[in-house]
Amino acid sequence: MTQNQRSVKTKYFAQLVALSALWGASFLLIRIASPLLGPNVLAALRIAMATLTLAVLIRAMRHQWPLKHWRELAVLGALSVALPFLLFAWAALKLPAGYSALLNSTAVVFGIFSAAWFKEDTLTLRKLLGCMSGFAGVALIVGLGPVKLTPEVLLAALACIGASACYGISTPLMKRAITRMQPLEIAAGIHGISLFFLLPGAVWSWPQAQFTVGALAAVTLMGVVTSGLAYWMHIRILAHVSPVAAMSPTFMIPVFGVTWGHIFLGEQLSSGIYAGGALVLLATALITGFNPLQKWLSAPSVKP
Repeated sequence: MTQNQRSVKTKYFAQLVALSALWGASFLLIRIASPLLGPNVLAALRIAMATLTLAVLIRAMRHQWPLKHWRELAVLGALSVALPFLLFAWAALKLPAGYSALLNSTAVVFGIFSAAWFKEDTLTLRKLLGCMSGFAGVALIVGLGPVKLTPEVLLAALACIGASACYGISTPLMKRAITRMQPLEIAAGIHGISLFFLLPGAVWSWPQAQFTVGALAAVTLMGVVTSGLAYWMHIRILAHVSPVAAMSPTFMIPVFGVTWGHIFLGEQLSSGIYAGGALVLLATALITGFNPLQKWLSAPSVKP
């Protein structure tokens, strides 16, 4: 691998870590806002704020709305935005943020097999080992304790897995869409059309929503930063790496999700966070092919 190739991988690895921090915070924010606003209103307001943010960027950067690709964007929007946002918002009423983040990591497994099915990536032993390491890491971080398995908890867990499956299936499809549209156009299009999908449910639930300052601040932060800007950043990275590599932040999200929950909500910090964090970083390195020690190990020695 050349020096330039290592530098490119380092850049995208750093961006993937930044995305993990943002998306890890989203589980904290969902946990705050969903009980007050309700899943329907929360998901719709989050998407509305993201759409507004991306619309401003489209105008400022003189891009065009990809209206002629509306059918493709409708599929992508349903799979990567509308359904996952709504399912995670509903699950937050029943599950702690850490459990949702843990279940979200199953998206990588769905993504690996989906990318292989669509011939956007190949299955390798290294990637499968990375998945195993990642699951072991997030299990240590979250520290799964005794949770009473009620029908509501089971349905919430299935909702998280369903949302993760949507993410996994949509990623290789998103990779294909980049060959026809710019990342900013895709990000704006999928959020705009997803808002249309969720408006009826939001209107129906609107009278029951409690629009507190904290809930509105949380949904604004989610919409502008963890959805609008983060999705644009994610699609830009996807243009340069494989679908599986682009999904690798999923394994690091619980690291940040548990950390933010401990800092801001006083949730108990798992005793295995350090060992789990090391396994998560190893998983990311295996899946993306990035080795942070490679540059140091391959550096020529300097004789005195």
